Amino acid sequence: MTFEDIRAAAINEWDSLEKSDQVRIYLGSATCGRAAGAKTISDELEEELQKRNISAVITQVGCIGSCYLEPLVDITKPGKPRISYGNMTPKKMVELVDDYIVNDNPRPDLALGSIGEGSVEGITDFFQTPMLKSQVRIILRNCGFIDPEKINHYIARGGYSGLVRTLTMTPDQVIEELKKSGLRGRGGAGFPTGQKWEFCQRAPGNEKYIICNADEGDPGAFMNRSLLEGDPHSVLEGMVIGSHAIGASQGYIYCRAEYPLAIERLKIATDQMRKYGFLGKNIMGTGHNFEIVIKEGAGAFVCGEETALMASIEGKRGMPRPRPPFPAIAGLWGKPTNINNVETWAAAAVIMQRGWEWYSQFGTEKSKGTKTFALVGKIERTGLIEVPLGMTLRSIIYDIGGGVLDGKEFKAAQTGGPSGGCLPQSNLDSPVDYESLAAAGSIMGSGGMIVMDENTCPVDIARYFISFTQGESCGKCVPCRLGTRQMQKILQRICNGNGEQGDIEKLQKIGETVKTGSLCGLGQTAPNPVLTTIRYFRDDYEAHIHDKKCPSLTCKDLIRFYILPDKCQACLICLRNCPAEAILGGKRMIHVIDQDKCTKCGTCFDVCPKKFDAVVRVTGEKLDVPDEPVPMLAGKA
Repeated sequence: MTFEDIRAAAINEWDSLEKSDQVRIYLGSATCGRAAGAKTISDELEEELQKRNISAVITQVGCIGSCYLEPLVDITKPGKPRISYGNMTPKKMVELVDDYIVNDNPRPDLALGSIGEGSVEGITDFFQTPMLKSQVRIILRNCGFIDPEKINHYIARGGYSGLVRTLTMTPDQVIEELKKSGLRGRGGAGFPTGQKWEFCQRAPGNEKYIICNADEGDPGAFMNRSLLEGDPHSVLEGMVIGSHAIGASQGYIYCRAEYPLAIERLKIATDQMRKYGFLGKNIMGTGHNFEIVIKEGAGAFVCGEETALMASIEGKRGMPRPRPPFPAIAGLWGKPTNINNVETWAAAAVIMQRGWEWYSQFGTEKSKGTKTFALVGKIERTGLIEVPLGMTLRSIIYDIGGGVLDGKEFKAAQTGGPSGGCLPQSNLDSPVDYESLAAAGSIMGSGGMIVMDENTCPVDIARYFISFTQGESCGKCVPCRLGTRQMQKILQRICNGNGEQGDIEKLQKIGETVKTGSLCGLGQTAPNPVLTTIRYFRDDYEAHIHDKKCPSLTCKDLIRFYILPDKCQACLICLRNCPAEAILGGKRMIHVIDQDKCTKCGTCFDVCPKKFDAVVRVTGEKLDVPDEPVPMLAGKA
């Protein structure tokens, strides 16, 4: 069967679904949807449809990106647009079956918007909603639309046409296409992809390997997982394209075992590829042979570094090695090896499908294309987004993300995960691209973006991330092993109120030493959160060290909670909710907090009625309040 036959059959199947005279229901079935309760909703839906004897086509789809609205369910009735519903519950699902599927009331009060041609009164275009209208979805174009476990869905939307085109070209022509596109590696370093492929292709040796790095270990990052769960074939197609360009016959996907759904869908996808002749021996009758093995990682952060990753595949302890030689010359088992991350392989597939001219129209002169980000933290709309490189940080946070949670002030955004930097308000109008982030002291990384508000302490954030990288250090080289440990100790002292004169300078000196002396990228970037918070938030460090204050009221050892005697109403709410039983008092008694018992959890502050505001949180001072409960004055409310 030719590819034209395969594609015609896939398009026919897709069109039949799109034009079906049955109700179609799309269920968000990625990890985010499942964690939010999609399985319960699915069970309730199937039961309700069966009870009402309603015939419907149910399609599981990946994450469309609006994770804060999960669980997501979309409904399409014959001849009408697809309508999206968010924050679904089993009760709402039953209501929609009755109101919309049976009685044709689309419930505009529950709907997020519509997708596709046509309009429904009271329901707007879903892609004109604030979170989606500024995005450019290239890598994520299929996520939320196709069933990731059905190869025909991918083929019907242009999938594997890039591979077919590639197999008619010489390796040099394919590499030139990648070079012209301007694609840079999306794993963090941003090295030109075409040039990287060329190094490996030209390396001497008949046995070569390619690897997909899916060891996504950054706290708060889920870009790679979501892509693998929602559109695995895009990544796999990119790998087969790369194998032809480089001359490799064996590939590996290194994916952490904590991603069971991604691994399951990769296995299903590779089996389907073999049946269609896209993988294995004599691919598409061209004589090219290529096989893919899925290697499950144990979750070590350092295995995201390419040489440590290769050691793990070889069955060794995941530890980096010195370079040169670089993997393109001597990589896996000493053979020329090319490693790219999940998003880079998917980008290569779409470039070969649509051409370098089309792809290069997006982004900036030096940073072409789009980038996916996991937008998380203190932000209204959390989720997976894709934007053209060069969009400002302000546009991402406020236009797409809806601004800082609860209307609070923006404090900082960290890009690049635990190895990235914290960018302040002054950087909000800076473009998000490789050069601008590097100039600000941060990195693109694989695409984590954590938003922090006014209550976030930069010193505590630096302590948290250096603790993470210190714990994940493999310990092979001295600068990383000991340097990060010393930085952690100093930051812990500062947060505990025991900071000393000269600590800031020590952190800077050690940080620069770790950056320049570490063996791999983990150590070379580990000091970034510390150095950028010192660079942009030095006043916070000074307050912690010299005034023993935490301006953000976060560091527990530098804050105290008090009950103001003139405002306490003896309502017992704080006393009943205190988990440490640190609040003393009774009816008609002014309450007090036992400072020795207080764990600084803040529960009393949170539960005290705002109309009273009797509980206060202070730093660097001790209030003159009673140490023991005292009777309330007569007549006090």
